[in-house]
Amino acid sequence: MAHSGDTMTVLVYSDDRNTRQKVTLALGRRPAADLPRIEYIECATEPAVVDRLDRQSARIDLVILDGEATPAGGMGVCRQLKDEIYECPPVLVLVGRPQDAWLATWCRADAVVSHPLDPVALAASAAGLLRRRAAHAPVA
Repeated sequence: MAHSGDTMTVLVYSDDRNTRQKVTLALGRRPAADLPRIEYIECATEPAVVDRLDRQSARIDLVILDGEATPAGGMGVCRQLKDEIYECPPVLVLVGRPQDAWLATWCRADAVVSHPLDPVALAASAAGLLRRRAAHAPVA
């Protein structure tokens, strides 16, 4: 099961601590009333993201990647995860400009939100992906 019923796990990747904080504040403990509480895993480097998903992909319900992260941008990390992680969780990519959404889609992102982050848009996109993930979780 992807989540325990009372919590869901969101991995947030950005080399910028402020970006990670903006994401976690925008989503809060529960991005929608019909969803369980969220626990966060924050990663500042691409190797940490890959390692965490290699070990725990079944327990992570959503991955949020900063497309503006350096040296490994979220779009490249997204493509790598979709290629390498069996049953990769849904991925939301944060892009620098709305015009970059097509590139994130090409990288197989499940959703795209552009900077500057709109908390309402981010929460709505994340909630949609989390609902889909919860709907596809096996029945215990």
